Amino acid sequence: MNKIFIVGIVASGKTTFAKQLSKELHIPWHELDAIVHHQTSEGRMKRTAEEQIQVIKEIDRKGCWIFEGTDRDSYQCLYHMADTIIFVDPPLGIRKWRILSRFMKQNLGMEPCHYKPDLIMLQMMFKWTQDFERNRPSFEAKLRMYEDKVIRIRDVKKKDQTASRHLR
Repeated sequence: MNKIFIVGIVASGKTTFAKQLSKELHIPWHELDAIVHHQTSEGRMKRTAEEQIQVIKEIDRKGCWIFEGTDRDSYQCLYHMADTIIFVDPPLGIRKWRILSRFMKQNLGMEPCHYKPDLIMLQMMFKWTQDFERNRPSFEAKLRMYEDKVIRIRDVKKKDQTASRHLR
């Protein structure tokens, strides 16, 4: 197991889990948001879908990896490339609470972020969550195409045990 794609919607816990798994398995972790929006001398720039795919393929050529992010068109190659796909899917209420909690922590300077944590971003996070739930059936259908390599984690408190059991 060398190539792991951790996918989930905003505030699902995928970044925290990816960091833990990376440390445990000694596999480099890559945040897909950092591939979409990269830092340049002019500031934060958005790569095109083609550029994103190129960066993903460059990382893939190096061997082992953990990628984590949401489901985007430019990430479809990861479903094919991954040995394991982990869908982090806690209940909607937990995700909504995490969005609010994160917003407050970011505005109090307790949690760093790569974007401006304003009311517009807060609204966007709730919109993305709503959109995901509305489009869940099509996402679930996509996951069924890869069911032999998908691990679903619903219970946030048990996710470490669940994934570790499957990944060893």
